[in-house]
Amino acid sequence: MKINNLGPTGINPYKKQMNKMAAVESKASKADKVEISSEAKQLQETSPVTVARQERVDALTKQVQSGNYKIDANAIAKSVYDFYTK
Repeated sequence: MKINNLGPTGINPYKKQMNKMAAVESKASKADKVEISSEAKQLQETSPVTVARQERVDALTKQVQSGNYKIDANAIAKSVYDFYTK
C-alpha cells in the first residue's frame, strides 16, 4: 500500500496557489535593460550620416528663423500621393 501526501493537507488549500501568484508577480517586476558603450556612442555621434543630418537641420533652422524657407506644396502632395499609392 502506497501513502501519499502525509500530514495535514486541508489546513490551507490556497497557499500553494498564492505562492505561485507571488512568484509570477516577482518575475513581472523585472525590467529589461540596455547599455550602450561609450565607444558605440562616439561612433554614432561622428558618423557621416549624423553629421550631414545635423548640417541639414541647422540650415533649415536658419532659413525658418530668417523667413526665407519656402514650402513646395506640389512636392508634398506628390510625396503623399506616392506614399499611399505605392
